[in-house]
Amino acid sequence: MKMVRDLHHANLNRYLGVCVESPNICMVSRFCNRGTLQDLLGNDSIKLDWMFRQSFANDIATGMEAIHNSPIQAHGNLKSSNCLIDSRWACKITDYGLDLLRANQTPKDIGEFAVYKNLFWTAPELLPLADGFKDRKNKTQAGDVYSYGIVLYEIITRDEPYSTNTDTLSSKDVIELVRKRQEPAFRPQFSKFMEEKSGHKMVQVTQDCWDNDAQKRPTFSAIKKKLKANGMGNGKISGMFSRYYNNFSKLVISRMGVCMALKRLLVLSRPIADELKKGNSVSAESFQSVTIFFSDIVGFTSVAAQSTPLQVVDLLNQLYTRFDKVVDEHDVYKVETIGDAYMVVSGLPVRNGERHAGEVASMALNLLSEVRDFQIPHIPSRKVQLRIGIHSGSCVAGVVGLKMPRYCLFGDTVNYASRMESSGLALRIHVSPECKEVLDRLGGYHLDERGPVTMKGKGTIVTYFLTGKDGFDKPLPDVRYAAALADHEFK
Repeated sequence: MKMVRDLHHANLNRYLGVCVESPNICMVSRFCNRGTLQDLLGNDSIKLDWMFRQSFANDIATGMEAIHNSPIQAHGNLKSSNCLIDSRWACKITDYGLDLLRANQTPKDIGEFAVYKNLFWTAPELLPLADGFKDRKNKTQAGDVYSYGIVLYEIITRDEPYSTNTDTLSSKDVIELVRKRQEPAFRPQFSKFMEEKSGHKMVQVTQDCWDNDAQKRPTFSAIKKKLKANGMGNGKISGMFSRYYNNFSKLVISRMGVCMALKRLLVLSRPIADELKKGNSVSAESFQSVTIFFSDIVGFTSVAAQSTPLQVVDLLNQLYTRFDKVVDEHDVYKVETIGDAYMVVSGLPVRNGERHAGEVASMALNLLSEVRDFQIPHIPSRKVQLRIGIHSGSCVAGVVGLKMPRYCLFGDTVNYASRMESSGLALRIHVSPECKEVLDRLGGYHLDERGPVTMKGKGTIVTYFLTGKDGFDKPLPDVRYAAALADHEFK
C-alpha cells in the first residue's frame, strides 16, 4: 500500500486507502467524474476529434512509463475500462499494484463469453497461464505494451476489440486464435477507410505494440517518442488542447458560480429568493404577529445510542420527508431542522393576518396523524413519539450570511416557542396562552387546559393542549401509549 501511495503522477489515479472491513475489501481511489475511457469511446453522442484521441493515447503512454520505472514495474491489467477521464479531460490509469490484496479474490460467475472477452487485452504469451482468468502475478512490461496496443485500437476506431470477428467467432474462439500466435498474427482489423484517415500514424504504433514477439514490442519511452515525432506528443496539439481547456474552464467556472448562487437560494423562501435574484438587498424586518412551531422526537438520545449513524440518518430522512409533504399543504415556512428538532413558522415572510395560528395548529394536527403509525425502521417495535410546542408573538427575521444564506428568526417569541416544546408531553401539541387567544378568535379549534406550568424565564403560566378542530377527522395517536411507554422506560 505504501508503494502505490508514494507513486505520484499526473496520469495515474491516486489510491487513497483500503477498507478491510469484513466481508469485503475495498480499494479507495480518487473519483474521476467523466467515467472510463471505454464508456466515453462507446458514447456516440460525444464527439472526439483526433486532438482528444491523441491526447488520451499520450496520457496512457506517459502513465504506463511511470509505472514501468517504479517499484511496481508492471500493470498487468491495462484495458480501456481501467483508464479514467477526470474533469480536465486528462486520462488517468487505475487498478495498478496491490496484487496481494487481489490474489485470492473469488471470481465472479459472469459466463464464458464475458470471461474470455476480458482476455482480449492479454498478450498471447500470457494466455497459456490464464485458463479463463489472468494471473496478475505473471504480469510483464511487454504484456502491458500489448494491452496498450488493444487500447489504441479502441481509441482509433471507437469500437470494441475484435468487433468485426465476434459475429462469426465466439470470444473463446478469438482467444484460441490469439493464443496460437500464428503468422500473420490474428488481431483486430482496421478498415482501409480508417487507415487512410489521419489516424494512420497511430495505426502503425498500434501494430508495433501487439507484435507476436514480445522482444520486438517497443517500450513506452519509445512509444512516446513515436507519438511526439508524429505530432501527437506534448507539442502543438497539447498546446492547442491546453488553450482550449483553459478557455472552457473559465466558461464552466462562470456558469458554476451562477448555479451555486441559485442553489444557495433554494434554502430561502420564494419571496426572499426572488429579491436576491434581482440583486436587491433584503433588510431585516419586524413582524408583529407570527406563530412558531417546534417539535422533537421523545427519547431520541436513547434511540441514537442504539443505532448506527447511518440508521439515524435514514430515520430522520424518512420522517422529515413525510413532514415536508404535510408542510407543503399549509401556508407555512420551514425554517430549519437541527438533528431531531424541526422548526416551522407562519405569518412571515408574507403576512397572513391572524391565519398564521390556524395554519400552524392545523399543520401540527396533521403531523401528529402522519406519525401515528410511523415505526423506527431498524427498531420496528418502537414508534416515533413527537413532542410539539407552538406560540404566537412578534419577531424579527432577516437573511444571515453570504456563502450559504439563511433566513433566520430572532426574538423572545422564538425562545418561548422552543420552551413550549421542551416542557410539553409526548404525542401532544402544547399551546401557549397567547396562541390560544388567536385560535379562539379564529374559532373551531379544540383545546384542553393543561394547568399551570413552570417555565424558565416565564415563571408559572397556564398552558393548553390542542386536541382537534372542527371537521378534522384523521386519527391521532393514543396518548395513553406514550404514558405507558414512558412509565416502562422509567422503571
